[in-house]
Amino acid sequence: MSAPAYGIQLPVQSQSTLYTEPWEAGAGPEDLVAVARAADAAGFAYIACCDHVGVPRRLAPAMSTVWYDPVATLAHLAAVTERVRLLSHVAVVGLRHPLLTAKQYATLDHLSGGRLLLGVGAGHVREEFEALGVDFERRGAVLDEVVDALRAALGPEEFPEHHGKHYDFAGLGQRPRPAQPHVPLWVGGSSPAAVRRAALKGDGWLPQGDPRDRLPAQIARIRRLREEAGLDGEYTVGAIAEPLYVGRPGWDTGRRTLTGTPGEIAESLRAYRAMGVDQIQVRFRSRSRAELIEQIGVFGAEVAPRLD
Repeated sequence: MSAPAYGIQLPVQSQSTLYTEPWEAGAGPEDLVAVARAADAAGFAYIACCDHVGVPRRLAPAMSTVWYDPVATLAHLAAVTERVRLLSHVAVVGLRHPLLTAKQYATLDHLSGGRLLLGVGAGHVREEFEALGVDFERRGAVLDEVVDALRAALGPEEFPEHHGKHYDFAGLGQRPRPAQPHVPLWVGGSSPAAVRRAALKGDGWLPQGDPRDRLPAQIARIRRLREEAGLDGEYTVGAIAEPLYVGRPGWDTGRRTLTGTPGEIAESLRAYRAMGVDQIQVRFRSRSRAELIEQIGVFGAEVAPRLD
C-alpha cells in the first residue's frame, strides 16, 4: 500500500473554539493565502474549507460566527496556488437546490483546472435549516437525494436530468462543465447513517472526530457495505489525525497533541495506513502564521517522505 496522502483544513476560515488558535482571531485574507501557498509548496494533497450559512446566538460562543463561504474562499485560493486540490469539508448541500450547488462547484472546478474535491455532509444546526426553509428532521433523506442529483448535475451532460421526491429538473443547460470527467464526491460524518451513506453513495469517506480506536470498525463496515452492494470502484478512506507539532515545543500544546521528531511523528501516522486509510487530514498547533507555515514546511519535507 502506498503512503497516504495528506491534506489540511485551513485556519482562519472557520473559528470554532474546538480548534482555533488565538492568533487566528486577528487574521485575514492575506494569512489564508500565505498558508494555502505553503501547503501547495509542501506537497499537501488538498486544502479544505467548511460551510455554515449562519450560526445562531446559542451556538456562537462555541462555534463563533466566522465561517467563510467555501466556494468563494476556494475559488480565491485556486487563483493563488498551482496544484493543491480544493476540498469542501464539508458542504451542507441540503441547504441549497442541487442545481445551484452544481453551478457553483462546476464553475470552481472549471476555473481551477479540475482541482475540486466535493465533500458533503448533512449539517447539524437546526436554526440554519429553518431560516432557509429546509426540513431539518429530514436532512438525511434530502442529502441522499441531493447526492444523486449532484452526480447528474456534475456529470458530462450539458443538460442534466434528475427526477426525485424532493427535486425534479431537466432541460436546463449548465456551462461551464467541470474540468474533471468525474468530480470526486466524499461524504462526511461518523454516525451509522452517515457511514452507510458514505459507503453506498460516496467516492470516499470523511470522518468527523473518530479517534483512532474507532476507525478500524468504521472502515470494516464501509468495506462490508460496499462489497454487499457490489461496489468495487476507486474509494478514498480518510482520517483526521490528532493535533500535531513537529519538534519539541517549548510551550503547552495540549494533552492530545502528537509531538516529536519527524521520524516519531511519521511512525505514529503510519498506523493510519495500516488501518486502510488513504488520506490523512492534519492540523498543527501554532502561535502565529509564521509558526504554522514552518510546521507545514517541515511536515512536507521531513515527515511526509517517512510515511511510506
